[in-house]
Amino acid sequence: MTSMNAGIDTNCMTLTRFVIEEQRKVPGATGEMTTLLNALATAIKAMSSAVRKAGIAKLYGIAGSTNVQGEEVKKLDVLANDMFINVLKSSYSTCLLVSEENDNIIEVEPDKRGKYIVTFDPLDGSSNIDCLVSIGSIFAIYRKVNPGEPTEADALVSGRNILAAGYATYGSATMVVLSLGQGVHGFMLDPAIGEFILTEPNITVPRRGKIYSINEGYESQWDPVVKAYVHSKKYPKSGKPYGARYVGSMVSDVHRTFKYGGIFMYPATKDSPNGKLRLLYECNPMAFLMEQAGGMAIDGNKCILDIVPHSIHQRSPIFLGSFEDVSEIQAMYKASR
Repeated sequence: MTSMNAGIDTNCMTLTRFVIEEQRKVPGATGEMTTLLNALATAIKAMSSAVRKAGIAKLYGIAGSTNVQGEEVKKLDVLANDMFINVLKSSYSTCLLVSEENDNIIEVEPDKRGKYIVTFDPLDGSSNIDCLVSIGSIFAIYRKVNPGEPTEADALVSGRNILAAGYATYGSATMVVLSLGQGVHGFMLDPAIGEFILTEPNITVPRRGKIYSINEGYESQWDPVVKAYVHSKKYPKSGKPYGARYVGSMVSDVHRTFKYGGIFMYPATKDSPNGKLRLLYECNPMAFLMEQAGGMAIDGNKCILDIVPHSIHQRSPIFLGSFEDVSEIQAMYKASR
C-alpha cells in the first residue's frame, strides 16, 4: 500500500534553513543578515500573492501618478514599494533604503535601525503587468561603513561592496535567485507550504551561449560596435546564427540568460547616452549574481561592479551573460578606441 505522504521531502532545504546554515559559517555573525533576508522573503511571498490576484483585486491600471523616472506608476508598483519599505524597516536590520520609486533615500527611524543598506526595484518590468509577461523584484544589500547618521553617500559605493543580492521572478512559478557571495542558488516557492525550496543549487552560466537579447527596435540609435556585434551573431562567418530572445522585462531576460547562457544587452543609445537601466538596483545586483555564476557584466568599457556611482538613480549601459560572449563585445569596444 502506497503511503499518502509518498513524494513529500521531509528534509528539504528551505531558504530560511539555507540562510541559517550560511550564517553559522561566518565567525561572529549576529544573525542580522539572516533576519533581513527572511524579511525580504516575506515581502516577495506577499508580492507573489498580489501579482497572482492583481486582476481580481483591481491592483493594476494606472494609479494616477508618475515615479521619479517620469514613468507611469501602476497600482501594483505602489503596493510593491510600500510592501518592501515597510517590511525592510520593521526587520530592525536596515538603516537606509534606496528604491526605484522614491526620489530620495529612505532613512529608517533611529529606533528601528540596523547596519544594512538595501537598494531595490520593487517591481521590475511593471510596464508588462497588463499583458501578463513575467515581472519581478531586484535587490542588493550593503553594510553601512561610515559612522554617524545614514546619508546618501553611504549608498554611493561600487558594487564590489555588495554582501548579498538577488531577484524574484513572478512567472509560471515564483523563484528567488540569491547569492551571499558564495555562488548562486535558486529557490522555488512551494505554495502548499508557503516556503522557498532550494531547487537549483550552485547555478552556473554556460561559458558561451547561443542567444542574444536586445531591443532591436533601437538599432538606428546603437553605436557602431553594438551594430557590428549583433550583425556578427545574425550572420556568422561560420556556424549557426544566434537565436534572438527579448522579453522586455529585465528579470525575465536575465533569468533566461542564467539558464541558457548567451548575452543580454541594454546599450546606450542616441536618446539615452548614459543607458537606461539603473545602476544601484538593477545593474549592480544582476552583475553581482552574474559574476558569482561565472559570467561577466560590463558597461562596454569596464566591469559594472567597478563603477562608483555619483547619484542614487544613476543609469548605465549593460552587457551581461556568458563570459566568452561578453568578452567578445568587450574586445570589440577596446579595438574601436
